[in-house]
Amino acid sequence: MNYPTMEEVEQADRVQLARWTRFLPSPGSWAVGVKVINFESVLAAEARIMNRISDRFKEAGGMTPQISKQIEW
Repeated sequence: MNYPTMEEVEQADRVQLARWTRFLPSPGSWAVGVKVINFESVLAAEARIMNRISDRFKEAGGMTPQISKQIEW
């Protein structure tokens, strides 16, 4: 699963933020051991995105039982 862009994060609704919070892999995890990729730069970029997702999701009210059911968590 590819990380969203920062623009997509800013436009996302609460349910989309919940999906990303639950289902996105840990920042940089796909780049571990890939020799042609600079792991540190991937980690930093994806961590910034994940932090913004988390902040926006908390600001929107976070997880509820209804959202959890909706995203099938």
